[in-house]
Amino acid sequence: MSQSLVQVYLHIVYSTKGRRPLLSDKILRDRTQAYLVGVCKNQGAPSLKVGGVEDHVHILCRMAKVLSISDLIKE
Repeated sequence: MSQSLVQVYLHIVYSTKGRRPLLSDKILRDRTQAYLVGVCKNQGAPSLKVGGVEDHVHILCRMAKVLSISDLIKE
């Protein structure tokens, strides 16, 4: 019997409350993005790219086999 491989990629966007530019400080934005990389890694959903601007963050990650999307988003 042959095996199949399925990989699900998620593009997640978080925005600041009211789309206020709370991440305008580059150091804070970089630290926030590094934190999100760690969260994805700890959940078993490695990130491929994390970025964003002053009022929102984008995360592109590969979905873990044993984790639901809602659990990943909650974390």
